Amino acid sequence: MKIRKAIIPVAGLGTRFLPATKSIPKEMFPIVDKPIIQYIVEEAVHSGIEEILFITNPYKESIVSYFDRSFELEHRLQQSGKIELLDGIQSLSCLAKFYYLRQGEPMGTGHAVLLAKEFVGNEPFAILYGDDIIDSSIPCLKQMIDVFEQHDCNVLCVEELEEDMISGKGIIEYEDVEIGKIKSIVEKPNLEEAPSNHGSLGRYILKPEIFDELEKIDFVNGELLLTDAILRLMKTQSFYACKIDGQYYDVGSKFGFIKANVEFALKDESLHGIVLDYLSQKNKSSF
Repeated sequence: MKIRKAIIPVAGLGTRFLPATKSIPKEMFPIVDKPIIQYIVEEAVHSGIEEILFITNPYKESIVSYFDRSFELEHRLQQSGKIELLDGIQSLSCLAKFYYLRQGEPMGTGHAVLLAKEFVGNEPFAILYGDDIIDSSIPCLKQMIDVFEQHDCNVLCVEELEEDMISGKGIIEYEDVEIGKIKSIVEKPNLEEAPSNHGSLGRYILKPEIFDELEKIDFVNGELLLTDAILRLMKTQSFYACKIDGQYYDVGSKFGFIKANVEFALKDESLHGIVLDYLSQKNKSSF
């Protein structure tokens, strides 16, 4: 069955970026000239996704507005002859069919996904977290869809981690590492207890039975944890890993956000030279 639908949970408070996120959702922070959320939506669309549900909160109206039409702005761009900018603005609302659902209070990603049960129906679907940008020639989600189509399975996106990162991630335990079949996930293990050095990232392809498991698990510190439901589903369905071929940026962290801006600026032909010169000058002046 084709993967047509995706859920993007964006209801988090973005506390790591306070006070900026008091008024601006972190998903709307720009990476050069596009907000984080646009990179994620474009990854989904370029992977074949047709319908996208944002799980949002009352303070994220700017995300809703961003993917809606803006007739006054479009009219002004038209009148001033800025046709290229006009085309870019108008294309946003046409990327996919967009839907929005509010999570009334922060009750965890598992709860946010459970809210999408009616939207998903009886289809496999994708989840893309708003903290992760993955820059790759083949969209990350498309790589995962290829694994799904090969094995008819649930799919987790994974990355090979440095040793100092392992204790902060969900680490993959493999049943068969050669083909990527997953046995379990170990949350934030000590380095010596980690079953591998592959960590789960914020991309999932899940079958609709995940909703049955989400309805059975208990709240932990006021939250439903998606990983708890995934571990239950692993007992009855197969899960495979998709090791990303691309560059991962944790744009939910300050350094990851800065790093992504530098890297994407260097990829921009109009900025590459001046950014490289600036970095070179800064490097020389530091000694």
